Amino acid sequence: MDEDVARSEFDDVDGDQFERDERAALRRVIGLSTELEDITEVEYRQLRLERVVLVGVWTSGTARDAELSLAELAALAETAGALVLDGVIQRRDKPDPATYIGSGKAQELRDLVLETGADTVVCDGELSPGQLIHLEDVVKVKVVDRTALILDIFAQHAKSREGKAQVSLAQMQYMLPRLRGWGQSLSRQMGGGGSSSGGGGMATRGPGETKIETDRRRIREKMAKMRREIADMKHGRELKRQERHRNKVPSVAIAGYTNAGKSSLLNQLTGAGVLVENALFATLDPTVRRATTPSGRGYTLADTVGFVRHLPHHLVEAFRSTMEEVGEADLILHVVDGSHPVPEEQLAAVREVIREVGAKDIPEIVVLNKADAADELTLQRLLRAEKRAIAVSARTGLGLDRLLEWIDDELPRPAVELGVLVPYTEGGLVSRVHAEGEVLSEEHTAEGTLLTVRVHPELGALLEPYVPAVRG
Repeated sequence: MDEDVARSEFDDVDGDQFERDERAALRRVIGLSTELEDITEVEYRQLRLERVVLVGVWTSGTARDAELSLAELAALAETAGALVLDGVIQRRDKPDPATYIGSGKAQELRDLVLETGADTVVCDGELSPGQLIHLEDVVKVKVVDRTALILDIFAQHAKSREGKAQVSLAQMQYMLPRLRGWGQSLSRQMGGGGSSSGGGGMATRGPGETKIETDRRRIREKMAKMRREIADMKHGRELKRQERHRNKVPSVAIAGYTNAGKSSLLNQLTGAGVLVENALFATLDPTVRRATTPSGRGYTLADTVGFVRHLPHHLVEAFRSTMEEVGEADLILHVVDGSHPVPEEQLAAVREVIREVGAKDIPEIVVLNKADAADELTLQRLLRAEKRAIAVSARTGLGLDRLLEWIDDELPRPAVELGVLVPYTEGGLVSRVHAEGEVLSEEHTAEGTLLTVRVHPELGALLEPYVPAVRG
């Protein structure tokens, strides 16, 4: 093999062709640094929380896949308030069970930490308690995994009482198995009894273990209490949803990858004024707003938490409430960032979660957002691949009129069509028809309001007395 080829960057064809040392080396990922260069932003620099180096293990797929995963981790770290200094990837068959990247490469990572002045290492995966401890022992700075980073973002962004409760539950689920590592120091601190040597031994182990078990029991008790509180809140949310169903108001759920522009789209369609931020997980609490189709039909539009690749399962469980709106919807607007390098991967990741919440049979419109910033060839490829797809821009308003027409066409229509003459004394009934049904024609006469409508059966039964008798 030509030496220059052997020493080149990993390509997308077959990484296994390279020499063993070259394949396993820590490889810098270019373009991840968010170090500020503008001196006018010095105030922001003083407020930053941490200076981080990212590290990922590339076990499958192409080099491009591994780089995109680390770029997403960089975006997560920025959202959490960190400053990304550098990022490296190591090619391995599987993560090292002790230090995630192997002891030799961990030492190289330590050199990189010293070189950049970082105070935190963020790993692109979920580390076991042992891996966290051993890697921290080598690099001598705090080590955080992808799960802890996402939890930190969730904790920053949750606003409602339910959202905060779900964050706390997820954090405790994450913390519980990791008490073992802290327990070693607890046993040394808490130990007492018959030995005066200051070493280990039975006299020092017992009280420490007791302390760990006490901590675990308290956490389990808090988790049980939190689950009960969340269940109570869920009941209240279900009552509101049942009320909407009883009134037969069609529902649309906005789903999509994090930072795809779901909240911006919600604001454009409803004028809701929901927080819009160029950050991952800006929306955590379910937002439901009322909207109207071009034909005048009312429906609800629900914003949901953004999805992300490799989201730990207990996080999916903890935030299932935001996804229940997807499972109960009549139509899903699947928002995709059209300007993303690989939007197909985002589509697949979201659809996997949609299947998990039992919503795979619900009609779907794929909304290719950020069309004003997207590559035209990428948009055309997606529009050809997806049966029901439309390119829009929530920022400029491009394509939104057509999207509203599609929503109007896709929403279920009331089953009963009637011609009625409603007396003016029954104005409340006419209002209900406008709110819950579809008015095909309306005329004000001397006797009352003459309507041709489509309504659900319950409302149809109330209107039945006002159907004009056929004159022979």
